[in-house]
Parts: sequence; C-alpha cells; structure tokens
Amino acid sequence: MTKAGALRLGEQKELSGRAWTGRFPGSNSLRDLKMPFRDSVRAFIDALRSANATVKIAATFRPPERAYLMHWSWRIVKQGFDPSKVPSMPGIEIEWAHNGTDGKYSREASVAAASEMVHGFEIDHLGVAPALASRHTSGFGIDMRISWIGHLSIVDADGDTVEIVHWPHTGLNPTLQEVGASYGVIKYNRSGRDDPHWSDNGA
Repeated sequence: MTKAGALRLGEQKELSGRAWTGRFPGSNSLRDLKMPFRDSVRAFIDALRSANATVKIAATFRPPERAYLMHWSWRIVKQGFDPSKVPSMPGIEIEWAHNGTDGKYSREASVAAASEMVHGFEIDHLGVAPALASRHTSGFGIDMRISWIGHLSIVDADGDTVEIVHWPHTGLNPTLQEVGASYGVIKYNRSGRDDPHWSDNGA
C-alpha cells in the first residue's frame, strides 16, 4: 500500500512538498537583472536610500523552473486547481497528486503538500498567481519592499526633488510610483495585486 509522501512503485517522480522550494533557486542580486533595466533599478534604489528610505530586495531573476513550481502550488492552494491535472514541465520530475494511507488519490494530502510549497516560497499573501513566464524569468523584474518614516524628499530621474507627504509610506504610494517611472522602473499595473513587484513595463 502506498503511503502519502512516498513514491508509487516504479515511479520516478518525487512528490510535491516543501523540499521543492529549495531547488532552482532564484536571485535577489541586481547583477542578475538585464541591461538597461539593471542601471534603472540601481539609480532608483540609490535615490530611495539617499532619501533615507528602506529598500529590501526579495527577488530579481527567477528561473522558469522555480516560476513553474510557484505558479502551480499557488493555483492549487488559492484557486482550487486539481493537483492531478497540473501540466508537466521538462526537467521537473514532480508528482502533484498524492495518495492517502489507503493507496487512493487524496486531494487533501495533495493540497497540504502544495500549501507547504506556498509557505516555503513566501507567496501566501500574493493576490495573483506567479506568472509562468514573467519579467522575473527574463531578467526585467524585481520584488522589493520600500518604506520610510515621516515625509520623503526624493530626487527623480530629471533631477527634480519630489516631496511625498501622504500615505502610504510604501511602494504603493502613487507619487513614489511616478518617481520610479521617471527612472524606468514601473510598479505592477496589471490585473490582480502584486505589492512588491516592479518591472520595466509594469507587467
């Protein structure tokens, strides 16, 4: 009898679960961004830090394999996608459908394993599924947390000083987003919500 978390007889695939989150690691280094976006981001971040804002970079380049794992684990947990119908990806021998202790397919065990991955990838609060092909996978996207105390006096790409005195004191501030756009760093502006995401085109 096959137990949940074990491979079926003769099967080469490995069951989904938290262990997968440590594979195909992404980067949080600006060096892994493509030009000219890399220089645009550096200039924007330099302006933020010169204005005493705090910038924490979470992700830059994301391998397609990692994007696949993030995308489907999120959809299984957040959208109820059937784990047994997740399409395969060459080079990733993962089995999304788990068996229960009775040897039969268990949706509960499958979703629990996907949930471990969502937690491990730290995408629990993401309002949109991580894209399979995105600005991250092409080197033109960055996830970063921006914050500051009081008002922010920041210089835009034209050399003008912009005073930001209204909330929120985060990357969701519309005026800050205009400053970012002056550098060529565009806040996510597509469907759904992806608070930390910026790119060269808003996607």
